[in-house]
Amino acid sequence: MITLAVDCMGGDHGPRVTLAACRQFLDKHPDAQLLLVGLADSLQSFTHPRAIPVLATEVVAMDDPVEVALRKKKDSSMRVAIQRVKDGAADAAVSAGNTGALMAISRYLLKTLDGIDRPAIASQLPNAQGGVTTVLDLGANVDCTAQHLLQFAVMGSALVSALQEGGEPTVGLLNIGEEVIKGSEVIKKAGELLRSAAQSGDLNFYGNVEGNDIFKGVVDIVVCDGFVGNVALKASEGVASMIVGGLKQEFSRNFLTKAAALFAYPVLKALMRRMDHRRYNGAALLGLRGLVFKSHGSADSMAFEQALNRAYDAARNNLLDRVRTRIAHAAPFLVSADAQSQPGVAATPH
Repeated sequence: MITLAVDCMGGDHGPRVTLAACRQFLDKHPDAQLLLVGLADSLQSFTHPRAIPVLATEVVAMDDPVEVALRKKKDSSMRVAIQRVKDGAADAAVSAGNTGALMAISRYLLKTLDGIDRPAIASQLPNAQGGVTTVLDLGANVDCTAQHLLQFAVMGSALVSALQEGGEPTVGLLNIGEEVIKGSEVIKKAGELLRSAAQSGDLNFYGNVEGNDIFKGVVDIVVCDGFVGNVALKASEGVASMIVGGLKQEFSRNFLTKAAALFAYPVLKALMRRMDHRRYNGAALLGLRGLVFKSHGSADSMAFEQALNRAYDAARNNLLDRVRTRIAHAAPFLVSADAQSQPGVAATPH
């Protein structure tokens, strides 16, 4: 039985969306149970044999400063859900709440894995190959060193290996060009570290990739800092919404376009489904000593259900153990790389 702790109060819509998604999820996963964390009056109407209410007395608002969420709201639904993961009562936690607060509370309660300096947010974007490209970091770390980017690559490889069938996933480093001489000093250094990791057998490094390569499906994993990753994520969602909305509008203009739409409907429907960003909702907070998944704050019930699915798949496929194994294998290299990034300072395991 896979157990997920759900912050039912998080997001723009709260229980109205999260509880509907939980019911849909439970109906499709007979081997799962949910710990529904929230205010008593919000949970009292929900009943299901595999749903267990867990009461909290506070809610982290979407605009709450991190300090308030972490230090003052110690009985928030978000914190109680993550605490269940720490205590071993849940295999993973899912929240659509404040991203900064979720990261801070998760890091405070669960701590980072040995060998990892900072957790990263990893999610999937659809690509032209009919699959997905995993991108990290998507906003947790604005300023990254070359060593951080190497750690993201190791964790991303573990994530994709756990959730997707096939051989060793390929890793690309997001840059302004494919040539190794391009990019900032941090990116150039990261490229060196990634190539060295590939030579030692810790990564399947493809090389530098550009922004359009994310959607071409050139590699399985794209590594970047959180600022660039978040911009890419939001831009892709905006473009997808524009294309889907444009198609609907264009094919409702007049009789001829309506007739054309009728013949093209199966293709259009498949395209709109592929472009629907709700299908890719649910980002993993990698690098923690527990599984935590972040849903978009604006998610509807379909999107939030997808986040639950991602958390369920990660728990079922032992993602945390796979990440630990990957990091342990690369530990000697990660330590030496850390020493290289700080000349004269002895590197010590975390």
